Amino acid sequence: MIRPLAVAAVLFWAGGAIAVETYAQARAQLDAGPAATVTAVVDGDTVVIDPAPDGAEQVRLVGIQAPKLPLGRKGFTAWPLSTESRQALEALTLGKRVTLYFGDSRMDRHGRHLAHLYLDDGTWVQGRMIEDGMARVYTFADNRRLAAAMLARETAARDAKRGIWALRDYRPRAAEAGPLLRELGTFQLVEGRVLKAARVRGKAYLNFGENWRDDFTATFSKRAAKLFSTTDLSPDAIQGRRIRVRGWLRKRNGPMIDVTHPEQIEILDRD
Repeated sequence: MIRPLAVAAVLFWAGGAIAVETYAQARAQLDAGPAATVTAVVDGDTVVIDPAPDGAEQVRLVGIQAPKLPLGRKGFTAWPLSTESRQALEALTLGKRVTLYFGDSRMDRHGRHLAHLYLDDGTWVQGRMIEDGMARVYTFADNRRLAAAMLARETAARDAKRGIWALRDYRPRAAEAGPLLRELGTFQLVEGRVLKAARVRGKAYLNFGENWRDDFTATFSKRAAKLFSTTDLSPDAIQGRRIRVRGWLRKRNGPMIDVTHPEQIEILDRD
């Protein structure tokens, strides 16, 4: 694979090729923070650094989700490839100097920095982890910068079946209620056609089946619906389209995903 550094990058997959932002172009959209050395790797998306800026020694690599390890949680089963993901991040960063770059929210509720990491040689750590199939895109309404650059890399890794994408556990699921109900409480990518977009008391709903009480639904709070209204991903605009929704599966009538920001939705049937 071509590593994007100072020149335009091209990612390849079964459907062709797409030019994406280079590591340097992505970095230019962020705010530079302090530099430090990675002294330990907790899992595939969390590292320990020294010195500890503002007293916080851990950095949560914002924008990605690596397979989870138990990390002392009783009864927690390690996700497939969680050890391999941590090892990949160790090989990439352990003992090396990194610079923290920030998008929007800079600290999480656990007191960890929320940052993109860059090595001194220009490598974007999140970009590499996604390209190698060791993590997937995981954005939040208050931390969305570089989502497009990460999603393009994820698409290439998934189509090439690298890392986690070689396993059924991480592949996108069809918007079918029965199978999805067996995945409640997990983070999933769900694909299907929006049969109907509905609005009820300010909230918006994307229904993927004829029976909204039982079938898979994507839901938008009033705040989210307002945010989407200014984009081409508004509920009304994507009615009838085939889309991919990412988020945590919960049960509200049938299986559902709460959508809080546009980067959770990808259009699959481009005109």
